[in-house]
This record gives sequence, C-alpha cells and structure tokens, in this order.
Amino acid sequence: MTETTTQPESDHAGRSGPHKVLLAFYALFTLAAGARAAVQLATDADRAPVAYTLSAVAALTYAAGWVAIRRASVGHTGLASVLLWVELGGVLTVGTLSLVQRDWFPDASVWSDYGIGYGFVPAVLPIAGLLWLRRQKVAGVTAS
Repeated sequence: MTETTTQPESDHAGRSGPHKVLLAFYALFTLAAGARAAVQLATDADRAPVAYTLSAVAALTYAAGWVAIRRASVGHTGLASVLLWVELGGVLTVGTLSLVQRDWFPDASVWSDYGIGYGFVPAVLPIAGLLWLRRQKVAGVTAS
C-alpha cells in the first residue's frame, strides 16, 4: 500500500463554496477599486481627492482581506477577523460621511452611499465574510 502526502481533511474544510465566492469577490473588488482609484487619481485627482483616495484605501483593504480570508480557511482567523471589522467600519463611516458631507464627495468612492454604485456589495461583503468566519470558528471548535 502506498502512502499519499495530502493535507488532513481539516486543512481543506474552510475551502468551501462560500470561501471560493468570497475570494472571487475580494479579488474582483481589489481590481475594480484599484483601477478606479488609479484612473481617477492619475487623471483628475483635484476633483475629489478624498473620494479617490478612499477608493485606493478600499482597494488595499480588499487585497488584504483576500489574503486574510485565504489564511482563515486553514485556521488563521485572527487577521481576517480584524480586517473584516475594519472594512465594515470603513464602509459604514465613508457611507455615512458621503451622505452628510456631500462636498467631500463631488464624485463617488467605492464605499460612498454604502456602496450603492456597486449594488451595495461593499456593505454586504464584510458581513458575509464575518458570517463565514464565524462558521469557520464554530467548525474548528466542534472538529477539535
């Protein structure tokens, strides 16, 4: 009988359909927010510097979130938890500021109006990530 060198099943438990969907959305939003910010900052930075800079921050947040969610699938959940809460706080803060301080946002950022320009996905994404992460933590406790 030959031995195979595979990782234990618990290492693959987090790499579910929801995990793959989260990774896909984080990759897509990293590219979308990054491209948006790069074009806006390169072509018209003076028009809405706060909004355009916040779009760049959103892109960096999504990139870090992608890495953290990938690591969380194998049990390293601490960074993902922190980043998802920071992301949610950013969406809520920027979303609220974009409604009450319209002059700061003559053009929208990714998180303006809670992500309305992206179908509110920016507001839902960290919540979905936190719910998935909670499921990961519960599965880890019950598997132990």
